[in-house]
Amino acid sequence: PDSDPGRGGRHSRGVPDLQAAQHPPAQPDAPHQHVRGGPGAVQQTLRSGDEGWLVLDVTAASDRWLLSRNKDLGLRLYVETDDGRSVDPGLAGLLGRQAPRSKQPFVVTFFRASPGPGPARAPRAVRPLKRRPPKRTNELPPPNKLPGIFDDVHGSHGRQVCRRHELYVSFQDLGWLDWVIAPQGYSAYYCEGECSFPLDSCMNATNHAILQSLVHLLKPHAVPKACCAPTKLSATSVLYYDSSNNVILRKHRNMVVRACGCH
Repeated sequence: PDSDPGRGGRHSRGVPDLQAAQHPPAQPDAPHQHVRGGPGAVQQTLRSGDEGWLVLDVTAASDRWLLSRNKDLGLRLYVETDDGRSVDPGLAGLLGRQAPRSKQPFVVTFFRASPGPGPARAPRAVRPLKRRPPKRTNELPPPNKLPGIFDDVHGSHGRQVCRRHELYVSFQDLGWLDWVIAPQGYSAYYCEGECSFPLDSCMNATNHAILQSLVHLLKPHAVPKACCAPTKLSATSVLYYDSSNNVILRKHRNMVVRACGCH
């Protein structure tokens, strides 16, 4: 069969800059060029404090593997700061083989049956490099703009990915100021956006959401996409009058959205 390799995931906690390169990598000419591994290398820049699954597109590297089946190739992971300083992936927060089973890194691959009743075509007939020429820039394309299985037929049609949005709740607009003393309102935020495969690290997707998204690709009319919803909520304090006209200060739980994710 022909194969359309998908994307591998890793759980990340605060990684400044991450690269996955085809092994064995070449030495870079300069620390800021991020060219390790040549055309098979991919790169992602993360903010400190990012948490969740990290999705890397390794299609270019796996296409090269199809053309070099006699070689024992693999992937090597690099983590660097924005000034080019190397960081141990484990110290940067990446969870590897020692992680819980639910957070082990994995690779997703898609297969399509070859047309016709004849035998499967040889890997060289796939010509992946002509179908997916390597990009000459170090920037990765947006996740839903990748070729093949990531075409717009499965994309978000321009919609933003799942993330947190501003929402200010005014108690005056709700008509609650006759019993709410303070505050007059607060920033509650809300979650909205697409949860289309591949689910990137910023989407904080659960394992169930990842699998549901895969099944949605196969059966779009039977299984919906994962939903964008709050993953972390925090409390806020409200000073108000109770039914007996007593002044009460209470901390109400789950009032503020701190993070959003795909569920």
